[in-house]
Amino acid sequence: MRNSPRLLLNDGHTIPQLGTGVWQIPDSETAAVVRSAIATGYRLLDGAFIYGNERGLGEGVRTSGLPREELFVTTKVWNADQGREQARTSVARSLEAMQLDYFDLVLIHWPCPRKELYFETWQSLIDMRSEGLMRSIGVSNFNADHLDRIIDETGVVPSVNQIEVNPRMQNGALRAENARRGIVSQHWTPLGEGKSFPAPIVQQAAVRTGRSPAQVILRWHVQLGSSVIPRATDPSQQRQNLELFDFELTDDEMAGLAMLDWGSRCGPDPLFYEEE
Repeated sequence: MRNSPRLLLNDGHTIPQLGTGVWQIPDSETAAVVRSAIATGYRLLDGAFIYGNERGLGEGVRTSGLPREELFVTTKVWNADQGREQARTSVARSLEAMQLDYFDLVLIHWPCPRKELYFETWQSLIDMRSEGLMRSIGVSNFNADHLDRIIDETGVVPSVNQIEVNPRMQNGALRAENARRGIVSQHWTPLGEGKSFPAPIVQQAAVRTGRSPAQVILRWHVQLGSSVIPRATDPSQQRQNLELFDFELTDDEMAGLAMLDWGSRCGPDPLFYEEE
């Protein structure tokens, strides 16, 4: 099984282009799912404190049989943990839960602009990176104005902005803003809950390539040049999601998929999401 290509981050590190997320997987099942994913060929594991399964994610990483340095592990600072000291406590708690020495990437999960804490949270991540607690730092669900504030006031550009992207919510303007700043876009909910599977362009591309609609859409993400983190718990689905690098979509197919954009979110709007 071929491993995913890697994308160069603006801090000199690299990230696998294709990974897998553990959102909504029960903690008791997460270790087995992670071990299966790693055995299949995944090297990027995307987690977060709020998912409630960091213990299982860490166990899966530690018992995978691979050296830690071959894996890329992400976690996120939750909304209730924003602030300079709170963020430090959050990262320490996640390291302890996973029983790991460092993270490859730590993200601010949501900007929560009305809390007015994402800037000092970013400063805390900068400090912790210098201490070796993580190799790369980034954000999730940040709009362009949120990005500009932390960049202008610290001079440190996030390596990743993890945002919702799928055929019905393509977030093209924000992807362009990320690229202009040298930030890798990483896509969550990449299959958009399967709502685009019946679209004629998806079905036609699936027939032409002999692939599933899910593989067609994941290949679209890859050809956009972004990182993408679909979730799969079944080993056969994990294999299918990884089998994206031996076929290509045509220019006409990419253009047809671009026409599916309705601006319809599966998740909340970052401007208003403040849940703790």
